[in-house]
Amino acid sequence: MSNSKDLLRRVWRGYVSKHLPILGIAAIFMLVEGSILGVLSYMVQPMFDRILVAGENAAIGFFAITIFCLFVTRAFAGFGQRYLVVLVGLKVVTDLQKDLAGHLLTLDTQFFQRNPPGGLIERVRGDAQALQGAASQALMIIGRDSVRLLSLLAVALWIDWIWALLIFVGAPIFVLPLLALQRRIRRKTYSSRDASAGISTRLDEVFHGMLAIKVNGLEAHERSRFGVAVDKFLKVSRQAQMGQAGMPALIDMLSAVGFLFVLIYGGQQIVDGQKTVGEFMSFFTAMALLFDPMRRLSSVSGQIQAALASLERLYALMDEQPRVTPDLSIPPRTLTGGDIVLRDVHFSYDDQPVLDGLSLTAPEGKTTALVGASGAGKSTVFNLLTRLIEPQQGQVTIGGTDIMGLNMGSLRQHFAIVSQDAALFDESLRQNIRLGRLDAEDALIEAAAERAMVSDFAQGLPGGLDAPAGPRGANLSGGQRQRVAIARAMLRDAPVLLLDEPTSALDAKSEQVIQMALDRLSQGRTTLVIAHRLATIRNADKIIVMDKGRVVEEGRHDDLLAANGFYAQLYELQFRDGQEPVEAAQ
Repeated sequence: MSNSKDLLRRVWRGYVSKHLPILGIAAIFMLVEGSILGVLSYMVQPMFDRILVAGENAAIGFFAITIFCLFVTRAFAGFGQRYLVVLVGLKVVTDLQKDLAGHLLTLDTQFFQRNPPGGLIERVRGDAQALQGAASQALMIIGRDSVRLLSLLAVALWIDWIWALLIFVGAPIFVLPLLALQRRIRRKTYSSRDASAGISTRLDEVFHGMLAIKVNGLEAHERSRFGVAVDKFLKVSRQAQMGQAGMPALIDMLSAVGFLFVLIYGGQQIVDGQKTVGEFMSFFTAMALLFDPMRRLSSVSGQIQAALASLERLYALMDEQPRVTPDLSIPPRTLTGGDIVLRDVHFSYDDQPVLDGLSLTAPEGKTTALVGASGAGKSTVFNLLTRLIEPQQGQVTIGGTDIMGLNMGSLRQHFAIVSQDAALFDESLRQNIRLGRLDAEDALIEAAAERAMVSDFAQGLPGGLDAPAGPRGANLSGGQRQRVAIARAMLRDAPVLLLDEPTSALDAKSEQVIQMALDRLSQGRTTLVIAHRLATIRNADKIIVMDKGRVVEEGRHDDLLAANGFYAQLYELQFRDGQEPVEAAQ
């Protein structure tokens, strides 16, 4: 686990220190609220001795008004410190969530392949909120109850320092158990946050896979799997809560031992007349009130450990570094086009080689199709071009310029992408199209929608282009989602178009419509397409056949068929008689 001091130092410098003025005002309120208990316990002695024992009627009004004023002051001070501390906690967590989300957006795609969305959501939301709750509560308790403890202890020492020492005679016995509980709480809380992330991951997969669950009759299976995740969370959370409940219990045991000795020793002094009833009641009140903040202060150590566990998980994400890091010193520039060339490119995912000395050229202004069996490395080529990944060996150039020497933003502005998975967001069709160019006016968006034939179906939707697409485009059919994605690419108007199986999951009628939109989109652009459909391959200016990360053939459709090589075998297996391929190439 990370060092606690380092974690606290980072969150203090990064988020808390800028709120010091507000925390200073809250500290004043805490000082006022905490010290009032000491004043009240101190006033018990004169109240008992002057009113109950001596019978001074004149003192009743004075003590009544004084106590009334003390409670009113305590109420205002308590409200002020609670509001300000919670406000700072909310601001800190909001800033932390913004920074964390921003940092996650800088990480490469391989990170998101290793970390499921549900777990990341739980960290950004769940851990941050758990941190805010635990930290705010801990800060209030430490600030307020520390003052209470000191003021009450001062009253106890003023009445009789020997009695005060007797109260804490059993303290050394409980030190080691308290330290052991603190370590256990942090460890179990960390495990409970992991288990909570597992629940979020399971729910994310269930909700996104609901159709498959329904049609395959997997409801009972998924219910069982979710139950296992929930039971795991229950187990570790119960252990963490048991540790937190043990902290105040130990303080109660300490107070029991202390009061035992004080009553034996102090009671005899009262009987002998060495102490007054008022002194004993004042001391007893101070001690009774003192153990309450002590119990909370002991439990706050558990809350701090819980907060540290969440903080550790959050900063573990903050410390993740992208494998692809843009060089910010490279100024933006507009690419002028040119051939796309890969020279002797090697790439592996972990220990799994994907590209093995790949060399290919996609001519400017032409359509180049990448063909090959699943796992041949076609999608990896697209990821290399857009620098989602970087070659471990070899070179990728556009118009003779190595893309590694280009500004990342300029490079990616050079591409428009339409894939088999149209990435739509829970916004209107208009807003989804606008993602291709955020500063585009409505007229340009409507023109792109018209060219991509989005307008054909949008006219029948309530609101037209302002109709909601739904979560992940759920309100639209597959073909409609693809047309929105094509409209986005048209609006982007990039010189290079990357098509990754854009019609693989569509029926014949939808495919025909989408193919017409794609033909419009690819006009005048350098187009690379991962080929799946027969029409796309036949019409390509150049076909590059890949196998095991290398180019094994290239040429036009008829020439490759005549060569009777690898492409002809693929064609015979997957494309004969114009039939759909058995498996979509990836």
